[in-house]
Amino acid sequence: MFSKIAFILSLLATSSAGFNGQATTSFVAKQQSQSALQMSGGQAAPALKGPKDLYDGAVAAGAAKAASPWDKIFKLGIVSGCHIGFGSYLAISIGGACPQIAAANPGLQKIILGAFGLPFGLIMTLITGAELFTGNTALVTAAVLEGKATKKDLAKSWISSYLGNFVGSLLLAYLAFKSGTLGDLPGAVNIATAKCSVPFDVAFVRGVLCNWLVCMAVYMASGCSTMIGKMTAVWFPISAFVALGLDHSVANMFIIPLAILRGADITVRQMFVKNLIPVTLGNIVGGAVCVMLPFGTTFGKWFQKKE
Repeated sequence: MFSKIAFILSLLATSSAGFNGQATTSFVAKQQSQSALQMSGGQAAPALKGPKDLYDGAVAAGAAKAASPWDKIFKLGIVSGCHIGFGSYLAISIGGACPQIAAANPGLQKIILGAFGLPFGLIMTLITGAELFTGNTALVTAAVLEGKATKKDLAKSWISSYLGNFVGSLLLAYLAFKSGTLGDLPGAVNIATAKCSVPFDVAFVRGVLCNWLVCMAVYMASGCSTMIGKMTAVWFPISAFVALGLDHSVANMFIIPLAILRGADITVRQMFVKNLIPVTLGNIVGGAVCVMLPFGTTFGKWFQKKE
């Protein structure tokens, strides 16, 4: 009996010593890491920046984007166009492929369409440093109005990223079409036809509301130092705009050409006049005005007279 008790006590002592050893090692490593940061003159980045620091960080990001040469922006724009195209591709493959759910529970189908697809496309763009036109309407605009970039830089950023996004979207639309993975599913055709069937003002407003949410995702993610923080900041606004049926110009650069390749009764002129032009203008207003204007006039120096 005593021998059993002694054996159990020895096991507990060994476990406790092992745990304490691990805890001590972890604590020491953490202390050494913090000491190294302090010795190098740095400090650990917060998991989430405060409102003022968040705005300042967004301005700095916009200034860095504005300073990039046009060919770099264009190439990274192609990359981002592919990223957003992949997101749209997945959304159509899943959320656009459940007609029975759409008929029985349209709300559920919309959240499926939003949750699976575009969030991961934007996450790829933000993590890799690719150039997305819609995000640049907020960040680069803020940099210009804070005096960190010029109007010429703004034009360079917007035009180069937009053209790059368009090329990347067209490339991925063609590859998705040739892959044959969508089968006979009518998702892309139905979505694109609906997007090109609304009046100019309706498409414009949908563009405003969409990029309001997209740029909030970009803005919030820029203030997060962890991968999970950035993913959370992106997922909710992006899934929301898709579920709400709003319009993102770069996503539409993939969806509508893909639908045309799959036989949609949409001309290239209709793609631009009925959708891309009003949606792009709305996206600019959503990013520059709805998102950045309130923060720029509160935390920044927008429209203040120079002394």
